[in-house]
Amino acid sequence: MGIQQRILRFINYSNWVVLLIASIAAGIIAKFDFTMGIIAGGLIVTINFHLMYRTLKKAFNRTRLPSVKSIVARHYFRFMLSASLIFVLISKHMVDPGGLLIGLSVVVVSIKIAALYELKNIIFKEAT
Repeated sequence: MGIQQRILRFINYSNWVVLLIASIAAGIIAKFDFTMGIIAGGLIVTINFHLMYRTLKKAFNRTRLPSVKSIVARHYFRFMLSASLIFVLISKHMVDPGGLLIGLSVVVVSIKIAALYELKNIIFKEAT
């Protein structure tokens, strides 16, 4: 398994772990709307990341590459769907915007954790 595959796999798993930890922590110390914002934002961004990963994996594993337009169209469709969902959640006051913002940061946190993990592996691999 290459380093890219290992990092993507790590990010996919750590997205769910970070979302679970943030949701539990918010459930203990914050109000219900804030917790629901974290859960909703985390689910939106984690599912979107997973679908993007699947789309790109399918595109590059074929013998004949699909058109770039179809990949970009799928990306914009997911983006518009996510934006619409976020708009509804905020406009109907279903979630706290601060919690939603924290939930939408789940993938960013996972990417930073993955980068630190790989950096640790590189440093300790060179030291031995």
